[in-house]
Amino acid sequence: MVVHVSDLPPMTTVKRWLVTTNHKDVGILYLVTSLFFLLLGGVLALLFRVQLWEAGGTGFLSGAEFNQAVSAHGLLMVFWFLSPIATGFANYVVPLQIGAKDLAFPRLNAMSYWFYLFSGILFAISFFQGRTFAGGWTMYAPLNVPMYTPAMEATSGGNATILALIIFVLSITIGTVNFITTIHRCRAEGLGLWNMPLFTWTWLLTVWMMLFAFAALLAALLLQASDRIFLTQYMATDQGSSLLWAHLFWFFGHPEVYIVFFPALGVIFETFQTFTGRRLVGRKWVIIAMVLVAVQSFLVWMHHMFLTTINLEIKTLMMATTIGISLPFDLMVFALIYTMVKGRVRLTTPFLFSLGALVLFILGGITGVFLGAVVLDYEFRGTYWVVAHFHYVMVSGVTALVGGLYYWWPKITGKMYSEALGKLNFAVYFVGFNLLYFPMFLAWETPRRVFNFGEGMQIYHQLATVGAFVLGASFLIMFYTFAKSWVSGPVAPDNPWEFSRTAEWATSSPPPLENWEGRPSYASGRLEFVEDSQAATDGGVAAEEAVQEAHVDHASIWPFGIGFGIFVFFLGVSGITPYMVSFAEGTGTAPEALDGTAAAPNIVYPVLTILGVAILGYTLFQYGREEFVAPEMAIAERWPFQGIGTTKMGVWVFLASDVVVFGAVIGAFIFMRLHMGWGNWETVPFASWPGLLNTYILLTSSFTVVLALAFAERQNKRGLLGAMSATLLLGLSFMGVKAYEYSVKFADGEYWWYGLEYSVYYVTTGLHALHVLFGLLIAIFMIYRITSIDAYLEDSRPVEFFGLYWHFVDIVWVFLFPLFYLM
Repeated sequence: MVVHVSDLPPMTTVKRWLVTTNHKDVGILYLVTSLFFLLLGGVLALLFRVQLWEAGGTGFLSGAEFNQAVSAHGLLMVFWFLSPIATGFANYVVPLQIGAKDLAFPRLNAMSYWFYLFSGILFAISFFQGRTFAGGWTMYAPLNVPMYTPAMEATSGGNATILALIIFVLSITIGTVNFITTIHRCRAEGLGLWNMPLFTWTWLLTVWMMLFAFAALLAALLLQASDRIFLTQYMATDQGSSLLWAHLFWFFGHPEVYIVFFPALGVIFETFQTFTGRRLVGRKWVIIAMVLVAVQSFLVWMHHMFLTTINLEIKTLMMATTIGISLPFDLMVFALIYTMVKGRVRLTTPFLFSLGALVLFILGGITGVFLGAVVLDYEFRGTYWVVAHFHYVMVSGVTALVGGLYYWWPKITGKMYSEALGKLNFAVYFVGFNLLYFPMFLAWETPRRVFNFGEGMQIYHQLATVGAFVLGASFLIMFYTFAKSWVSGPVAPDNPWEFSRTAEWATSSPPPLENWEGRPSYASGRLEFVEDSQAATDGGVAAEEAVQEAHVDHASIWPFGIGFGIFVFFLGVSGITPYMVSFAEGTGTAPEALDGTAAAPNIVYPVLTILGVAILGYTLFQYGREEFVAPEMAIAERWPFQGIGTTKMGVWVFLASDVVVFGAVIGAFIFMRLHMGWGNWETVPFASWPGLLNTYILLTSSFTVVLALAFAERQNKRGLLGAMSATLLLGLSFMGVKAYEYSVKFADGEYWWYGLEYSVYYVTTGLHALHVLFGLLIAIFMIYRITSIDAYLEDSRPVEFFGLYWHFVDIVWVFLFPLFYLM
């Protein structure tokens, strides 16, 4: 089904929001959904703050309920609120700021949102599957698997939480590929990287960090899901599993701090420039500082692990890098201060929130230096000092993002808000924030995530609880302010801010569907709109970038369908652990060994799993068949990727993320083997010849893919069909050899739960086989297209993109073969 621009339903209908792929609509969906999850996470916080009113707990929540509330609050706020609300701003604002008509891949943008929404729905459902995950938002091993948390969580509820996180990370991955490609390939003529608006700069660095950090988290979640659902033993052994999880999680977790704060920093930069009436002081050095922070963020993760057995030399190195990463932030803070000093400050609501965020972040950063010192970290780790510092950093970002809501509200809605209500909102927010979090510094001797504390700490916890309700009230004021503006606010001018200079203020409020009347251009050194009459001449990829004036599509139902399908599938998978336990025990009994309960298998879950596969298969097929024309830019700034087509760059960026996923999984194997002792590791494959045979098969299949591309470029249908068919047969042969290898092990009773070595072998090679399976499904679809509509003869690029993926899968096997079969 194709819905053309003229058929796009009005914004007042539900259908519009189900089918839209327009970046502004998707941005609004992200903003509204993230604010819903803010409310959900906030209610959970109020619940456990009531529990903390007095030492020993009020009895308002049981111990298990308290653990669930604390864990779910952390997960919701970090994953389902903080990053998505920034994604909402980026969806709406970034294409406008760089002069694009939409993101590079509009349907993928919509799919990213639906994955996000359905992941949150799956997480919410986990509360009704017995109990949700209760092992803390950091999910430390071995407490993240049921056998070490008896009576704390039902298997299905905990599984659903982990699977919801996996869907969320898939959403993030799709979104990062889209934004990286868009910002590097779709900037208006004359808009070089150095001259991009600062919010776009912060978002570009954010998505680059997301690309690699969330890939490491995805690998960790896949290993944990494998343990929980298929009974493997990554996180349940004494062979370094706790340390392995900490490495994988914090390699994501520390960049996540900057992933959350950078968009907020972008809002601060934009509002400071607008409401001081001057350009940011030291703009070039601020950008360089942000790049340094983005790179360094991946080099400091072990400061979260000072209490582990890592040797002192490495801890000292991590302490130095932690202190070093604070220096670029010092430069940014001074740049903002000097901008205020040299400008004429206007105390509007957006500026007040941005200034408040800066003040709060300074305090959060200073208290974080204490935790960066090894000796002090020994004293403070695991206490409320960490809780207070963490919230002063993370929620200071929320403060700036609330300012961003006020700043861009007139652009999004076309309505102005009440400044008096906005300033009241800020005052209540700022008081509530500090009343909630500052007493936690004074109550630092309280252990985190427990409701029993010394009586001397009670006054501080009571102040914090009062502050929590005051902070919650500030959000009610915010929602009232926006609701009043939406219903009866005055009409906003296109540019309500006197000194705003970024491109989103150069179009109407709200902007038209395709953003601009003419083509934005900075060729003259300032923003102008010119007639788009030139043809693209971009290094041989003009066909892809040609302007499509005949019709441009902004709607498709299939991203929603794919999101729904993966939701149904993962909901089904969340409940199949009892079947796995029954199979493992060979008795058909309930999984009593896992969680101390008698959770009998439920037939609903296998049915949902099969239904999810069917929905996914149908919707993906229709998505591939759909003729969807995305807005293209014939003339754009594309340095340093001028010679790479938009789709090709997207494929490369995705593969870069997948490199990290496989790197983390292979790294986990090496880590566990070194921990056990390299020579003590049992080699699982029964012989090396299946691995060698599969190596030859995959290398040959890479050659047939190259032949397929050559035939497509020569418009030789028979040759293309033959080469693609040969690739398919070789891939099936690979899977057949792998199935034979597995069957031999199964015949000997050696399954993936047999021991750690078996878990590592089956999971690593199984993940690779899953990639092969995806490639085979794509190959089958391409063969169908070749035979039915003579596809890829006029445009051979899809064959090239498939080849990039297939070659990557083959290269991964080249690493797996010696590791598992020869060593």
